[in-house]
Amino acid sequence: MPRISLPSLPISGLFGLAKPSGPTSMSVINDVKILVAQSRLFVEADKLEKSKGQKAKRKHARGGIKIGQGGTLDPLADGVLAVVGVGKGTKKLSEFLDCTKEYVTTCLLGCETDTYDSEGARVRTAPWQHVTREKVESALSQFTGEIQQTPPIFSALKMDGMPLYEYARKGIPLPRPIEPRKVTVHSLELVDWKGADHAYRWPEKAFSEEEKKAMEIALKGAEGDVSVTDDLDPAAVADVPTAFVLKMKVSGGTYVRSIVHDLSHSLGSAGHVVTLSRSRQGRFALEPVEENDFGCVSWDVFQRASADPGDVDEEGWTEWEREVIRRLDVVNT
Repeated sequence: MPRISLPSLPISGLFGLAKPSGPTSMSVINDVKILVAQSRLFVEADKLEKSKGQKAKRKHARGGIKIGQGGTLDPLADGVLAVVGVGKGTKKLSEFLDCTKEYVTTCLLGCETDTYDSEGARVRTAPWQHVTREKVESALSQFTGEIQQTPPIFSALKMDGMPLYEYARKGIPLPRPIEPRKVTVHSLELVDWKGADHAYRWPEKAFSEEEKKAMEIALKGAEGDVSVTDDLDPAAVADVPTAFVLKMKVSGGTYVRSIVHDLSHSLGSAGHVVTLSRSRQGRFALEPVEENDFGCVSWDVFQRASADPGDVDEEGWTEWEREVIRRLDVVNT
């Protein structure tokens, strides 16, 4: 194994972390912080000795080192969770909040959920049998370029001091329309038409009539006459709904779930996200292809290290440290 050339220790830097679907972003980052705070790669030896037995506090881990991340992912999503900044690297994290990101997502037609993904509850169902691959491809141009996106009502964004989801859950009319946001979709393409050949199904949990009524009341306050009803023939509920996969490159702040939701509406149906993978965040990518790209460290590496750091190599590095070093963007200033 070739020797690793590093500037004098400890160092500051940035590295990408690849998350699987399931864990929350914070749980993953917190476990990584504990490992980073115990490593001579990032912490001075004397501080490591003094910090033994202490717990990390917020963004300052044991030894007083700064650790932060430039973004999060929903539990459903996998891929480039965050660019982790250590030491001086934390000063560079803001550039990854608004940077270009790439995603691959699967849309399941016929059902709209409150969260716009499969983690939520069914809000309404709609026909999907009329939607063809050609119709989807023709509709994509409506969502490419500079577009206006309206955040979902079931989000934590606040209006007059109250989260939007509280209006929807309590049936309180919105005082005004949800303000759309300007985002840029650099590219959007259909990469896989699954049709009915898949194992995805609509969520079992569904809105009650009372919950639908509360949502209608909230939306009527800003959008006028709104009806949240099922448009699907009951006989079609047992059929396997159509699914397809989209690949997109978007600006920071873009709601991928909203693209899927709005695209489904434009097709005369309903839809939600069942898989979501972030394949790129700025210069950190799952599959580096450009000259200045950096790869990402798999969460499995950190998970193994959290249970057992394992043996060190001839240079004194554990497996997770060596994997980080291989993909580390060193920051000197």
